[in-house]
Amino acid sequence: MSRPALETRELNKSFGALAVANNIDFRLEVGARHALIGPNGAGKTTFINLITGRLQPSSGRILLAGEDIAGLSQEARVKRGLGRTFQINTLFRGLSVLENVTLAIAERQGVAGGIFRVAGAYRRVAEEAYALLERLRIAEDALKPVRELPYGRQRLVEIAIALGLKPKVLLLDEPAAGVPTPESAIILDLVERLPAEIAVLIIEHDMDLVFRLAQRITVLVQGGVLVEGTPAEIAADARVREVYLGERRHD
Repeated sequence: MSRPALETRELNKSFGALAVANNIDFRLEVGARHALIGPNGAGKTTFINLITGRLQPSSGRILLAGEDIAGLSQEARVKRGLGRTFQINTLFRGLSVLENVTLAIAERQGVAGGIFRVAGAYRRVAEEAYALLERLRIAEDALKPVRELPYGRQRLVEIAIALGLKPKVLLLDEPAAGVPTPESAIILDLVERLPAEIAVLIIEHDMDLVFRLAQRITVLVQGGVLVEGTPAEIAADARVREVYLGERRHD
């Protein structure tokens, strides 16, 4: 069996007597399109915060391409190939789209501190940023301040920034949350066109989006894994219908 892009083993997190992650074993294969779902309070955001380093686990292992990253800072995890978008975007709203993506690429290359002082360095990084915007079909917004963009377009910029860091694993935290339907279609199209070599984990409440994009689905309930399977298996699982889709089993 090949080494997964991301793996957790017996991952636990407690706040005093309150357990918010319970012995989570999880595998994200290289190039996978995997969704993480569950009812409100299931522990999805906690799990992602443990993976990215915003929270430290009480016990267990987090492996990125086989390397245990549980003790590393958020920045160190990003440099090793772990990218994330957020439910609420974290862009520099006063800067242009191109500047936002350029800064992310400069940070990846370790030249962010001097990028605006060295014209050649800025030009090279900006050219890479613009090429990424072209690939994602949002180059028309390159020179617009982020604050002038509709919310859905801002989410696209956030994904562009994450890709500018060249992640091996990309965590998409509710990419369509709060996005109007016409713009959510653009996000769907973009996610479907992400490079095949990137392993993608999508945290999402929109089940239409989940079943369209995911090859495998993991269901979390009360901080633990209830079930994992293909979309067809998850849709047919009575436990999922009861705890997540709102249907009750009839004996």
